[in-house]
Amino acid sequence: MNLEKQIEKYIREEAAKLIERHHSYHNALHNEHERLKKRIKDAAPKIIRTPSYWKIDPKFNPFYVRRKAKSIAKSISQKIKSQSYTPADPYLKEIEKPGGGKRKLTIYQIPDAAVSQLFYTRLLAKNKHRFSSFSYAYRNDRNVHFAIQDISVDIAQDARTFIAEFDFSDFFGSIEHESLFAQFDKNGFFISAEEKSVIRAFLASRQRGIPQGTSISLFLANLVCWSLDNKLEKSGLKFARYADDTVIWSPDYSSICQATEIINMFSKEAGVAINAKKSDGISLLAKDGSRAEIASKPDFNFLGYAISPNQVSIKIKSVQRIKKQISYLLYRNLIQPIEKRPLKALVIPSNNRDPALVSAMLQVRRYLYGGLLHKEIIEYLQGRRASIQFKGVMSFYPLLNDEQQLRDLDGWLLSVIHRVLQKRAELLLLHKFDVRLNFPFVVPRNRIVKMFRRKSIGGKPLLEVPSFTLIYKALGKGLNEYGIERIMNPKSLHYDY
Repeated sequence: MNLEKQIEKYIREEAAKLIERHHSYHNALHNEHERLKKRIKDAAPKIIRTPSYWKIDPKFNPFYVRRKAKSIAKSISQKIKSQSYTPADPYLKEIEKPGGGKRKLTIYQIPDAAVSQLFYTRLLAKNKHRFSSFSYAYRNDRNVHFAIQDISVDIAQDARTFIAEFDFSDFFGSIEHESLFAQFDKNGFFISAEEKSVIRAFLASRQRGIPQGTSISLFLANLVCWSLDNKLEKSGLKFARYADDTVIWSPDYSSICQATEIINMFSKEAGVAINAKKSDGISLLAKDGSRAEIASKPDFNFLGYAISPNQVSIKIKSVQRIKKQISYLLYRNLIQPIEKRPLKALVIPSNNRDPALVSAMLQVRRYLYGGLLHKEIIEYLQGRRASIQFKGVMSFYPLLNDEQQLRDLDGWLLSVIHRVLQKRAELLLLHKFDVRLNFPFVVPRNRIVKMFRRKSIGGKPLLEVPSFTLIYKALGKGLNEYGIERIMNPKSLHYDY
């Protein structure tokens, strides 16, 4: 396939992806608005928004680009062949970082994003074997869960492990171009003159750094870190690097000190400063009961997990985010419509039925299970169902094995459901509706699971309470039968861990 045809193919794929995303947004907005109209009076009108940058240039609009894909591809291919191609000015969007501050995201026009994706794919296909096995980001033969498994298996073998944790400040925005370009013609990488020209075109508008938010930068990020990975490997150190998040471990203290020197040297060469606030430096991990002469800690965070010598858990911030989302779903359905006067709720519980609770439980179950039914999970665990598709939030954490954490989450879920129902009964009483002796408000916390499961709605157990422990067991079975890539969430590579 010639260059023009390749570019057209990638332009159409990029436009189709954005169109599908817009349709999904529109459908979700419509469905939520329809639910809202049934739940409360005077529901706000449905407003369909499009990204503000669509108005800057039509080539940001996927519907326009899809129509013009052929002519745009022809023009771009001619410019690339003559080495006169330059991406149009991107839209710079600031997004809040979880730990504070803002990150600048570079949004290129769709044809330029397609060119970036095409050349990233080409470069990765012929060079991925040159990258370290301990580099897990931005490749199609490694992923975040492989990193977690490799780390957890290795550190479990020693009673005491020294770890060094490093994070770089503004990694993408700080990379020195000279350091990057120096990698083009050494260390066995295959980069053609055409590819070098396109790379330089994407970097031409900046003095330093690579744009965050475009595909070709993903290859460049791993390219600039090749020397770091190589030096760590030659020193006999075990490590895992996911973009700029790096953890290094060794049972030997002198080796881990050498790792610190290697990191500092790379920081100076690449022009990327170490983020002292987010880098914990050297720590000691000791198994329960093992003596530690220096300050130690029971686990460390890497991506969305907390890893210790004994187990893999969901890190605390991720647990808090999961709890926050579930609490919001319960609040939106059960508390928000009745917390103010005049009463906005259109449906009031009666005859031992509460339609708002059914909606809430369906949404919580969908969040945890990804559309799976409790019955389907049980059948899968019992071998009466060949396979199931994991899509809920728990499928972003397939390698966790901290069963106590999951039991605690199950207990928390029951408590929050019970508290919300008690609060709902109190608010309804203020509106002159006394439901305190009716189902589900009369159900004690310790009987919620059993009584909700027995309650049939239209012949179906729609009130079943989902279980963190149950989906964990199903994920474990899937891991053993199919491996990580078959059971992890399809969006794992884009999830904000």
